[in-house]
Amino acid sequence: MILVLLHYVVPTETIDAHRAAHLDWLHAGVEAGMLLAAGRQVPLTGGIFLCRGERDAVEAWAKTDPFAIHGLAEYSFTEVATSVVAPGLEALKG
Repeated sequence: MILVLLHYVVPTETIDAHRAAHLDWLHAGVEAGMLLAAGRQVPLTGGIFLCRGERDAVEAWAKTDPFAIHGLAEYSFTEVATSVVAPGLEALKG
């Protein structure tokens, strides 16, 4: 599993102008089987993705995020070898 952290580098008003396209991109990631979960950080300074696949593929996919295309966020990637998960979350086990 790949943990992707986003850190916004522009005001949230600028983020909001691109949020609909970003959400469409996220839903396409779920449909493609790459994205397992996504959400906003609290407080709202960025977001987080849980992805499956090879790190190189996830990094390439993240570059297609409207937030990345428009230079709105910085991304960091951490590969995790998940070994223990709660019942119902078996898709997170790698």
